[in-house]
Amino acid sequence: MITREKVSAYIAENYQAQPEYPFKKFPNYCVFKHQCNHKWFALLMSIPQNKLYGDSEIEIEVIDVKVTPELGDILKNSQAFYPAYHMNKEHWITIDLTAMTDFAQLSDLIDDSFKLTSN
Repeated sequence: MITREKVSAYIAENYQAQPEYPFKKFPNYCVFKHQCNHKWFALLMSIPQNKLYGDSEIEIEVIDVKVTPELGDILKNSQAFYPAYHMNKEHWITIDLTAMTDFAQLSDLIDDSFKLTSN
């Protein structure tokens, strides 16, 4: 399992982006934005598990990142990857951090999301 703190620390160290909390209704949802263009490249949330899979209402930590549609199609066939929750499902995916064990893979996806949202 990968923690919210580890993800936030990685983003702060590599992109100097601090979490912003724009949703009053969802105070634990945070976004990470580019400093220059203010585009989002990651959305970190705690959501009920049944919003993605299963019947449980237990809260899980997830992150949404932007991907190419081709990569998204491949990843959505793997454990821990789902169509985006709260974002465009063609260009974004949701990653269940409670089911994710490979931080190198996650950091690569965050890096790709940063690049894809740079323009």
